[in-house]
Amino acid sequence: MAGEAVSKASRPPNPCPDPSLPPVVKKKRNLPGTPDPEAEVIALSPRTLLATNRFPCEICGKGFQRDQNLQLHRRGHNLPWKLKQRSGKEPRKRVYVCPEESCIHHNPARALGDLTGIKKHFCRKHGEKKWKCDKCSKRYAVQSDWKAHSKTCGTREYRCDCGVLFSRYLSCLLFSYAFGLI
Repeated sequence: MAGEAVSKASRPPNPCPDPSLPPVVKKKRNLPGTPDPEAEVIALSPRTLLATNRFPCEICGKGFQRDQNLQLHRRGHNLPWKLKQRSGKEPRKRVYVCPEESCIHHNPARALGDLTGIKKHFCRKHGEKKWKCDKCSKRYAVQSDWKAHSKTCGTREYRCDCGVLFSRYLSCLLFSYAFGLI
């Protein structure tokens, strides 16, 4: 399957595109930390940024990150609820700055473009590393990073001629070179 993706990606573009169709122009995304200058800059405190229950249910006390999720939950209590409808006009683009003043993403010119991105950035760079790999003891601040690491940890091994086990072939070469084995 991975081989198929590589072969499709390495094919040259169709030399004879349909002349009756207009050329497709892809809108390029901004690189992380280079926001749209027209975007609204939002600065959240670390507490607000990492809050998991900003919208509590008045009946059972369960908290939600988004008002829309609370409204859907309220239906279960047979309470009145109202989902926000998208307006016809284009919503103003938002960018988020890091609450850590010493961080480069604290500058509005280097703000990040989505709330999930700024949350993960803040946790990775400035937060506590709560998740630990059982196999290698490496620690992670973002649960999705820990899960991705855990799936592959210990699966890539290369046994050198000298008997030492390395995570990859290049590590073996560097080790051998550093200690004059090659």
